Amino acid sequence: MNIYDFKFKTIDGEDASLNQFRDKVVLIVNTASKCGFTPQYKDLQKLYEKYNTKGFEIVGFPSNQFAEQEPANNEDVKNFCEINFGVTFPLSEKVDVRGNDADPLFKYLTNQSSFKGFDINNPSGKMLSAFIQEKFPEYLLGNSIKWNFTKFLIDKEGNVVNRYESPIEPMEIEEAIKNLL
Repeated sequence: MNIYDFKFKTIDGEDASLNQFRDKVVLIVNTASKCGFTPQYKDLQKLYEKYNTKGFEIVGFPSNQFAEQEPANNEDVKNFCEINFGVTFPLSEKVDVRGNDADPLFKYLTNQSSFKGFDINNPSGKMLSAFIQEKFPEYLLGNSIKWNFTKFLIDKEGNVVNRYESPIEPMEIEEAIKNLL
């Protein structure tokens, strides 16, 4: 099993399959519009523009599971991303990414790549770790998604290569993307 076995609905409600990205490097990201990490959309789009013609794809999966930071409907989420960050990479409809109702793709991804903690030497990592510890300590248990903008890098064979937690900026992943291309 690999990511090509999973289907999703686009933000426009159309059926899609990750199989369309076969033989490409893929970054899967759970997103939100009202999060401190929302500006990462800008660099995600920058990476997409730079490497898409070389076989790189990004798929964003909006979720409202973290402090209700994605309350809008799918159409409003799409408009927000296009207007504010020029997002042209594919987005799914809103999904759950943790818990019993988590989208099967995210259950698979978190089983393939475990949570290794936040880098507390990174100011954002230290802040997020402390925030979750105080407000949502149950989120720190297991390998589930911990917050918005968790990123999974997938190789050309559909295998999960690495998991990057929310505070890791997209541009910090660029070298890993280039190496897989």
